[in-house]
Amino acid sequence: MTLQLVNTLTRAKEPFSPASPGRVTMYVCGPTVYNFAHIGNARPAVVFDVLYRLLKRRFGGVVYARNFTDVDDKINAAAKEAGQPIAAVTERYIEAYHADMAALGVLTPDLEPRVTEHIPEIIAMAEQLIARGHAYAVEGHVLFHVPSYSAYGALSGRNRDEMIAGARVEVAPYKRDPADFVLWKPSTPDLPGWESPWGRGRPGWHIECSAMIERRLGATIDIHGGGQDLIFPHHENEIAQGTCAHDGELYCRHWVHNGFVTVEGRKMSKSLGNVLLVRDLLGEAPGEAIRFALLGAHYRQPLDWSADGLAQAKRSLDRLYATLRNLGDAPDVACPPGLLDEFEAALEDDLNFPGAIAELFRIAKAARQATTAADRAACKAALRTAGGLLGLLQEEPAAWFGQAAGEDEGTARVQRLVEARSAARSARDYATADRIRAELASLGVTVEDRADGSAWRRTG
Repeated sequence: MTLQLVNTLTRAKEPFSPASPGRVTMYVCGPTVYNFAHIGNARPAVVFDVLYRLLKRRFGGVVYARNFTDVDDKINAAAKEAGQPIAAVTERYIEAYHADMAALGVLTPDLEPRVTEHIPEIIAMAEQLIARGHAYAVEGHVLFHVPSYSAYGALSGRNRDEMIAGARVEVAPYKRDPADFVLWKPSTPDLPGWESPWGRGRPGWHIECSAMIERRLGATIDIHGGGQDLIFPHHENEIAQGTCAHDGELYCRHWVHNGFVTVEGRKMSKSLGNVLLVRDLLGEAPGEAIRFALLGAHYRQPLDWSADGLAQAKRSLDRLYATLRNLGDAPDVACPPGLLDEFEAALEDDLNFPGAIAELFRIAKAARQATTAADRAACKAALRTAGGLLGLLQEEPAAWFGQAAGEDEGTARVQRLVEARSAARSARDYATADRIRAELASLGVTVEDRADGSAWRRTG
């Protein structure tokens, strides 16, 4: 079997083989940390977590980097509104993001670079681009000159007019071309800034990832991932910068993008009031159920989130965990060769999540029909191994069903709410913590906050 991925740049499904089989390099654009993660932010984290697991199984050595954008105008606005230092805002939301993704079973990447840690590299790359005739400095700004890179637009497939409109760039009088984009911009005294050859300022959005990739992974990487919304202008601009900064050297070999998440058929937006935060959903269902729901559609296709879909995901996991519970007496053995061939074939066919999940249920059916001890043990191993590649079936069945120490489903729900409240308090999201406390009170539960954590008891 050969892993095949659709490459956004070539618009074709291609066999994946890394430049160095012992060191696969993958970079995924992470969050801009000015708010809590919503379900749309969670999708790429889960999608590329599965790819990370698959790459490690197939190739062994993988270096996976997912960044934090911790300097941005939205962060500046959030800090001003909260009356807090910018670093306090970014640390709060980085901590919250880590907690939310851990609840979804997302593995920690090998590297989590932050923009503010790479200002010297960003300045150096801007200087390289100026020296090679691809950028220019004017009025405290540094801009990339788009006409200097003839392949610009290849990733998105847009024509020049579409690109100018889609980039929503300000056509400032100092620009040589309307499509030129900012690499560095001046900062007023009230904004974060660093000294540079062009005065005190801060980086533009696009150059940040190119500089972090160069520093952490090298001039050319194997896989660059992110949401579909990043194809243009962000990733288009990354290609231009990264290629021109290295005299035409290939920037990335495979571009992989996941589709959008809608909610009940509508685009998520604050105006519609349908932005679903991961931390709120964790009060309704286990993180593994949320993860299962996010794997319910092919990663390149849109995924429509619904309460019914989340409930179905929970029921599906109940069936799988019930199968594992019935295999409790089977010994733990290594997964026999060949038993996961169809499952792995589905995953390696451009991450066909629905096909892989169908195979997971086929294995579960075989487990229920198995009559010999050897077959039961083999099916148990296959379920655990396949589940592990998807980041599922990671709990003991007793814990999943809340039966350890005599817990019932109501107790499990209370525990999830208490944990979600603790995470909100850790992130200093006191509004969410108060809302969850009120919900617990309506269930007849009182929470006591202690130095060693939160304890709860029933009062009604």
